[in-house]
Amino acid sequence: MKLATLRDGTRDGRLVVVSRDLSRAAPVPYVKTLQEALDNWDAIAPDLALVAEGLNRGQVSGTLAFDQTECLSPLPRAYQWADGSAYVNHVELVRKARGAEMPASFWTDPLMYQGGSDSFLAPREPIRAASEDYGIDLEAEIAVITGDVAAGTSADQARGAIRLLLLVNDVSLRNLIPNELAKGFGFFQSKPSSAFSPCAVTPDELGAAWDGGRVHRPLISQLNTTLLGKPDAGTDMVFDFPTLIAHAAKTRPLVAGTIIGSGTVSNRGADGGPGRPVAQGGVGYACLAEVRTVETLRDGKPSTPFLRFGDRVRIEMFDADGGSIFGAIDQTVEAAP
Repeated sequence: MKLATLRDGTRDGRLVVVSRDLSRAAPVPYVKTLQEALDNWDAIAPDLALVAEGLNRGQVSGTLAFDQTECLSPLPRAYQWADGSAYVNHVELVRKARGAEMPASFWTDPLMYQGGSDSFLAPREPIRAASEDYGIDLEAEIAVITGDVAAGTSADQARGAIRLLLLVNDVSLRNLIPNELAKGFGFFQSKPSSAFSPCAVTPDELGAAWDGGRVHRPLISQLNTTLLGKPDAGTDMVFDFPTLIAHAAKTRPLVAGTIIGSGTVSNRGADGGPGRPVAQGGVGYACLAEVRTVETLRDGKPSTPFLRFGDRVRIEMFDADGGSIFGAIDQTVEAAP
């Protein structure tokens, strides 16, 4: 099933069930928010699934046209947002861009940071920054929303805690990152609010594209009218979602509604080196930092700028029949007031 949160004038919005083709939505009077559903998942999910089944068959009355522009992020705020770096190729490239070596342990022990979860952007809400000099960048990712996870949970156990999947634009301010990391205390100012896809979907909605830990579909990123990248999310994902969840829960429990991100989706090139741009026959990139790193390795310096005011970013994933799975993150970049 597909779930979304519509604007209703409140901070946490109103939960709706969405048809598979994203054309219709059905309110559910017995549960108001997605967080409420997650808190009582075993009791509420079967009823939501029945609504979804009826909606897809056209057998539910009182539906409304589903308008993605009226969506908040599925969880407009969350108890926890932790983002991993499952695609080690991305980590390696970004570190090269700032002249940092990559420890061998990064291939065996996931990186993860705790992001701000109190104010997610809506999927069609602008990315606002005070200055273009901050180095505004998109990062196209996949994330999962968990149920309750006990401290010390293994990866095998964590597999059963995955409730929903969704897409993410984990906005980064690249030029603020080096000074923050130099302090030895992690990201803060360089990681503003992230945006999530209009819909969060249950794993079964992905069919054969979901193997229990990875999503095997291309993640499409567009910058203005240009295809930036179409890397396959199941390829080169060194740490799957159960592994990332177990990593986050090693020393503390995770509450229902925790969001765990994959990190920027990134594929190596066919020769094992950095990926190639779409225009050169490659699958491209899911962030501009990778574009700039590849340009630096090839030409000695980057030529592609970071995002500028007026730019438009679109992130989406399609099923094998061409249908949008999660809806689209579609954002413009604007100067902050």
